[in-house]
Amino acid sequence: MRVGVLLEQCLAPVPGGTGRYSRELFRALQQTTPAGSDLEGWTAWHRGSEHRRLPLPRRVLVAAWERGHGPRIRADVVHAPTPLHPPRRDRPLVVTVHDAVAWTHPETLTPRGVRWHRAMIARAAATADLIVVPTHAVADQLARHVAVRDLLVVGEGVSPDLAVPPDADERAARLGLPERYLLTVATLEPRKGLRELVGALDGSLPLLCAGQQGWGGPPPEGARLLGRVSDPDLAVLLSRATALVVPSYDEGFGLPLLEGMSLGTPVLTSDAAALVEVAAGAALAVPLSELRDGLRQITTDEPLRQRLREAGPRRAADFSWVNAAETLWRAYADLHRRHSRQA
Repeated sequence: MRVGVLLEQCLAPVPGGTGRYSRELFRALQQTTPAGSDLEGWTAWHRGSEHRRLPLPRRVLVAAWERGHGPRIRADVVHAPTPLHPPRRDRPLVVTVHDAVAWTHPETLTPRGVRWHRAMIARAAATADLIVVPTHAVADQLARHVAVRDLLVVGEGVSPDLAVPPDADERAARLGLPERYLLTVATLEPRKGLRELVGALDGSLPLLCAGQQGWGGPPPEGARLLGRVSDPDLAVLLSRATALVVPSYDEGFGLPLLEGMSLGTPVLTSDAAALVEVAAGAALAVPLSELRDGLRQITTDEPLRQRLREAGPRRAADFSWVNAAETLWRAYADLHRRHSRQA
C-alpha cells in the first residue's frame, strides 16, 4: 500500500498551525510505517523540495484543485492534511478538516477565506472517503453545516523537539525574557483574540507573542512580537512563562494549549469548545468577556497555578503524534482493503 500525504502547507509563506500539524503528523507516519507499506510526501512544484513534486507551482495547483481539476497524487491512498485536496478520482481520499470557523466565526476570516473554506470542506465532505477532525467539538460543529459520510476524530500531539534544551539560560538571555511574563503562541490574525487579550491587560506583566503575522492589519500595541521561533526557543518561552494565554474565538484543537500543558505551564484559554475538550480541566477556561478576571486568577492564585502545573502534563500525556499516526495507518489500510475489493 502506497500512501501519499500532501505537505504543501509546510511550504506556505505562513505555515501556521496546519503546517505544524502536517509536518509532525508526517514525521510520526514515517516512524510508524507498517511493513509492506510505503509513505511519500507531495508538494507543488517548488525548487529544491525534498518531497515528490507535482507538475504545477503552488498558485496554479491551488486554482486547479479549487475547480476540481489538476494533477493527481500517485498513491493507493491520499491524505490531504488540510482542506486543500486533489480530486478523488480512482483511489481513496482522506482529508483533515481542522475547524468549522468558516461557519462559526466567519467575521474572523477574509471574505475569500470564508468562501474557500466552505467550498473546499463541502467538496471534501461530499467526495472524500474519510474526513479526519481533531476533536469531537469540531465533529459536532461540522455536522451542523455539511453532511459527512465517514468521520474519524484523531487528536494531535507534542513534538519531540519541544523539550527544554541544555542551553536554556543562554536562549532566555538572547530572547530577552523578563522574570515574569505572559505568553501567547499563534499566527497573528483576528480569530486568535490578540486584540482582546491586549485590552484585558492591567500592565502588571508584559505580553510576549510568538507567531508570524497573518492577515487583518498590524497587531495592537501593547505586546512584544517575537515572530516565528524554533522549537527549542518555544520550549524555553513556554517553560518560563508565568502563564500561556490562548484567547481564541474558536479553535479546532489548540496545539499551543497542549504544548504549554506538557511543560507544566499554567494555561488560560477562552471557553471555545475544542479548547475546553482538550484541556479537560487542566487549564483555566473563561469567556472572552471575562479575560481580565481570568488573567488576575492565573497570575495571582498560587493554589490554582500549582494545580494547573500538576494537571497539565498528566492531561498532555493522553495525546501523542505516534498514537495519531497509528490510528491513521489503520484507517488507510481499511480504506485500501475496501477499495481493492470493489475494484
